[in-house]
Amino acid sequence: MASRVSLKTKGKGGKGSKGSDEKSAAQCLKEWSTWAMKKAKVATHYGFIPLVIIIGMNSEPKPQLYQLLSPV
Repeated sequence: MASRVSLKTKGKGGKGSKGSDEKSAAQCLKEWSTWAMKKAKVATHYGFIPLVIIIGMNSEPKPQLYQLLSPV
């Protein structure tokens, strides 16, 4: 399922109120930045260790996988 961001404004909305338009744009920006940060956190969480292993496998001494995963 795809997540969807709601663009509905909250509060009093009058005709031609300029403040509500600016507030909704700011609120939309805040929601999108929060959404993007949550997705970046998940991608970093699950992608960091595989990235380190891939970089280690492509290094010059060419270690074996068990050498990369061992603590010594």
